[in-house]
This record gives sequence, structure tokens and C-alpha cells, in this order.
Amino acid sequence: MKVGAIKVTEIIIKQTAQFVHNELSEDSTGHDWFHVDRVRKNALYISKKERTGNPFIIEMAALLHDIPDEKLNDSLEKGEQKLDLFLHTLQLTDGDKHHIKEIINTISYKGGKGAELTSIEAKIVQDADRLDAIGAIGIARAFAYGGKKGQQIYNPAIQVRTDMNLEEYRKGKSTSIHHFYEKLLKLKDLLNTETAKVMAEERHQMMETFLAQFYREWNGQES
Repeated sequence: MKVGAIKVTEIIIKQTAQFVHNELSEDSTGHDWFHVDRVRKNALYISKKERTGNPFIIEMAALLHDIPDEKLNDSLEKGEQKLDLFLHTLQLTDGDKHHIKEIINTISYKGGKGAELTSIEAKIVQDADRLDAIGAIGIARAFAYGGKKGQQIYNPAIQVRTDMNLEEYRKGKSTSIHHFYEKLLKLKDLLNTETAKVMAEERHQMMETFLAQFYREWNGQES
């Protein structure tokens, strides 16, 4: 790659990071700038360890992956419009824009009904995003999002949901503890790269340990 091309990509990355920071710095659902930055760093780490993928596309998709999220916008359409308008301001080829958008549109969990990934870059960004949903950070994010959404911490009368469509996953009745069984505990076995699988082991065990302690304390006395 030519020196000039490297400079252009660095400028684009800087512009994108600033845009995302401005958009998400005040988020309280666990989808804030710090989450995005962790996903970016983990995605680049996975790419380097696996010795595969286009680092520029990976970094761009990681930075922008939550911008069109329907949870963070008035609608899916408005979120997609926000992403399109921003991409239009950058000196990117149509091919790069398409690749970045394709990654963003396919990596979401969507109740276990997510789309098939078509590139190694998508697999790496998805792994990095899913790693941030588990472990100590994942636990904190689960309760931040549940509280923002108005969910209870736990209610044993509610059943764990299985085989949900997207509407049920987004709007059905659940609790923050149920979210572990409906999504978070499943993620370790859904990762794409060997590097991410290794990273997930300790994080998964952290959640298992937390849940065991949670149930010991639930009734107000240690057993």
C-alpha cells in the first residue's frame, strides 16, 4: 500500500472514531463508545493473531457496528439512513462501503436467527462484539441494558424463551438473568475463530460463577 493511501485510511479511521464517539458517548445501555472501542481493539487483535482479514475494513465495521442498531435509533430505517449519510462523507470506494455495511447488517445475534456471514472480516467483527457481551463486562452490560429497557433483574415465574423470532427476542417478556440463558451462555459455542474461542473460555466461566452465586443469594440467605 502506498504512503498516501495509508494516510487516507488513517484520516478516515480518525473521522469515524470521532463520529461514533459523538453519537454514543452518552449511551447508558452498554452500547457506548467504550464498548465500541473494545470491539475495535479485540477485532484487530483477532485479525492479527489469525493472520487474516483486511484490518481497515475490520476496524471500520467494528467502529460503526452499532450506529444503525434499531435499539439505539427511532427505527431500523433511521439507523440505516444515519450510517449511509456518514459513509457518504468519506473517501471510500463503493466496494468498501458495501463490505462495511454487509458486515454490520449480518453480525447481529437477532435471537439466534442471524444471517450467514460471507467474509472473514464479518466473522472477526462478530467474534469481537460477542466477546464484549460475555465475561465481567458482559454481566455489567446485561444489567445496564435490562434496566434501561425496564426489565426486572430476575423473576423465577418467567420461563426462559427458546426458538424465538426477532420480534419475540426484541419485545417478549424476559429478565436480565433470563438473558444469560437466551443468549449470553450460548455465545461461546457460536464463535468463528480459534483466537476468540480461547478468549471466551475464562469469560464464559465468569458468567457461570456469577449465576451460581446469584442463585445462592436470591432467597436472602446463603445455603
